[in-house]
Amino acid sequence: MPKAIIVGSGVAGIASAIRMAVKGYDVAVFEANGYPGGKLTEISVNGFRFDAGPSLFTMPQYVDELFRLAGKNPDDYFQYEKLDEICKYFYEDGLTLTAQADLNEFAKEIEEKTNSSAQEIKKFLSKSQTIYDVTHRVFLERSIHKIKSFLHWDTLKSVFRFGKIDAFRTQGKANNLFFKDQRIAQLFNRYATYNGSNPYQAPATLNVIPHFEYHFGAFFPKKGMHSITLSLIQLAKDLGVKFHFNSKVTEIVYDKAKVAGIKTGGTFISAALVISNLDIWFTYRNLLKKLSPPTKLLSQERSSSALIFYWGMKGNYPELGLHNIIFAEDYKAEFDAIWRAKTIYHDPTIYINISAKHVKTDAPDGHENWFVMINVPANNSQDWDSLILSAKQNIIAKISRILNKDINGNILCEEILDPRSIEMKTGSYQGSLYGNSSNNQFSAFMRHSNFSTQIKGLYFCGGSVHPGGGIPLALLSAKIIDQEIKNAE
Repeated sequence: MPKAIIVGSGVAGIASAIRMAVKGYDVAVFEANGYPGGKLTEISVNGFRFDAGPSLFTMPQYVDELFRLAGKNPDDYFQYEKLDEICKYFYEDGLTLTAQADLNEFAKEIEEKTNSSAQEIKKFLSKSQTIYDVTHRVFLERSIHKIKSFLHWDTLKSVFRFGKIDAFRTQGKANNLFFKDQRIAQLFNRYATYNGSNPYQAPATLNVIPHFEYHFGAFFPKKGMHSITLSLIQLAKDLGVKFHFNSKVTEIVYDKAKVAGIKTGGTFISAALVISNLDIWFTYRNLLKKLSPPTKLLSQERSSSALIFYWGMKGNYPELGLHNIIFAEDYKAEFDAIWRAKTIYHDPTIYINISAKHVKTDAPDGHENWFVMINVPANNSQDWDSLILSAKQNIIAKISRILNKDINGNILCEEILDPRSIEMKTGSYQGSLYGNSSNNQFSAFMRHSNFSTQIKGLYFCGGSVHPGGGIPLALLSAKIIDQEIKNAE
């Protein structure tokens, strides 16, 4: 039985392990941390439980697919529910909106409360669906680094419809022209942050992202986001995958342009196949030191990072839901601060996730667990301690102003994650959450391939390579590797 080694146990690494086990490989996963999941892990503090990283669950079919591929019933491992309410939005002028999963209800509320019409919303989301129809098979579900991937009829149809994806305008320009009410343009501009990009630089092609939420739906795992990791780990173990934690890989070994295995703890372990789930920058710089790196690719602009406060909160806040956004008053100035000045804007857009709204045991009775996040630049040696202190004061003041109640005294406990600790804990270069940014129309073509062109049997998965960051795309990177290995057999 040939051996496959996975470097890293992020969600893409676990998915790759499952797929290789189904193929008949003897699979071993080596993880530097003492726990699995990468960013998709959890934090517990004083009786409060927090999902540490991703908090929005879309495209659950990509998770279900792994169980079915292994001949298992997904419900035996993992349960989730479709959300009736996607997100609550708060603006400084007093406007509040609740994005219902029912598109007609959401469009109706926008028409009643803003200068934009219900028809605008429906037309915009129809355009979002068109972009998805044109791009998903070509750019998301196949390698774009091999000519044969384009030799399909559906690919050719997509090429002829390329103009439909709006690649030559920025998202900000397209949306500001589309919506009469600029607050609604701001609402849809925020989707650029789903892959760590700037809506005032990134192509309007990113308007595909709302389609995932408003067409396929937004979901929530019944035991929290970390249960995605736990359920997939259990599936992998049931398939015979062996996990080695606290086992940092120090080198990917190859011989005569063919992968040979890895080194960990000074020991060489042979393998016919190696898949790296480590950030592609660290894969080359730390594990493939003797290999000539793709310097131009590795020097691309990184995605944004995040500053997250995990707050155990006294009291209940009925005005907030599971997902909440409190917008900056000047959105463009916020992104200018992040991308040009490489600093934190004094009036940031704040995302608050409260899983205790659905999982009551995530906080003690009469309390809530607040995951409070703002977008920040990747780490370039800024004075983070000073920036964090100032940001915390601004965040507390802004939330208190919007909710019309002083929250400062209700923060009972706190943990903080910033770009430095994100890099340290997850191996994400500079703390960037999604690898490279998508701040130009060619970004989709500039991500690293899922396979090595120099070493046979070496593959790459996760958010820093094609097709990109976020749970659905990370899972698709594992699927693309599966297809590439099948094609090579």
